[in-house]
Amino acid sequence: SSFFSRMGGSNETSVTYFILLGFPTTAELQLPLFSALLLVYLLTVLENFLIILLIRTNRSLQKPMYFFLGNLSFLEIWYVSVIEPKMLADVLSHDKQISFQGCMTQLYFFVTFVCTEYILLAVMAYDRFVAICKPLRYPLIMSHQLCAQLLAACWICGLATSSIKLSFIARLSFCHEDKINHYFCDISPLLNISCSDSSLAELVDFVLALMVIMVPLCAVVASYICILFTVLKIPSSQGRQKAFSTCSSHLTVVILFYSTTLFTYAHPKLMYTYRANKLVSVLYTVVVPLLNPLIYCLRNKEVRLAVRKTFTCRR
Repeated sequence: SSFFSRMGGSNETSVTYFILLGFPTTAELQLPLFSALLLVYLLTVLENFLIILLIRTNRSLQKPMYFFLGNLSFLEIWYVSVIEPKMLADVLSHDKQISFQGCMTQLYFFVTFVCTEYILLAVMAYDRFVAICKPLRYPLIMSHQLCAQLLAACWICGLATSSIKLSFIARLSFCHEDKINHYFCDISPLLNISCSDSSLAELVDFVLALMVIMVPLCAVVASYICILFTVLKIPSSQGRQKAFSTCSSHLTVVILFYSTTLFTYAHPKLMYTYRANKLVSVLYTVVVPLLNPLIYCLRNKEVRLAVRKTFTCRR
């Protein structure tokens, strides 16, 4: 394979596998940690699967907002499945190896899902903007065709960004350094252990991260500024509360996801010098996907009613 070919000087050899250092644990802590992570993973998959099922089986949820929410849940099932099964295996295993191809594959899909989620959350903010600021034109603007096109654009942008980033990272040489100080293959630790000049890969990663994070973030902020002005014009406090309650769950999810990922990907190599990076990664790869379906169920009246209706009917 060209990836493993000798690169640079005569004393450089590219590695064929990496060792994921993960979290240092004692033998006594291995089983409790594994059990906790397994429970969180299974709950995350189950919660997101139930959201998809709920949206597909309830006529009251056949709206653009829930079409995007169902796709967010679908995305998050894959997003956690790229990282957590390997993470679980490594907690119990002494052999924490991952092949070069395996590492690049994990990185490719992880970056794809993260980038797609950034853009999808911005699309969901636009949907809330149209619903609140242009309510009479909402069914006309947010047609099935536009929703499908917006969703396709999210995935195309995610796949394209990931492909460009990976084409630069896969060219790097890793010499004799095969230890990744992380629990999954991420851009930051790979840039840190590269023995070849990673400045171009770093620049490409930084520019793309800036575009994928800042453009959707600006769209989210602009949407919510317009929503806020529209809501404040509503004369009754009950009307204001009702209008804003349809956005509160999405806004909570946006704040959680953006705040935990923003600093990690804004300047990867610089950020990776902090030990807190690994803990921040746990937040957006384990905790946030677990909380998202709960936030939508607890803070969204229509979803709560659909849950109650579904389980009452079943009984």
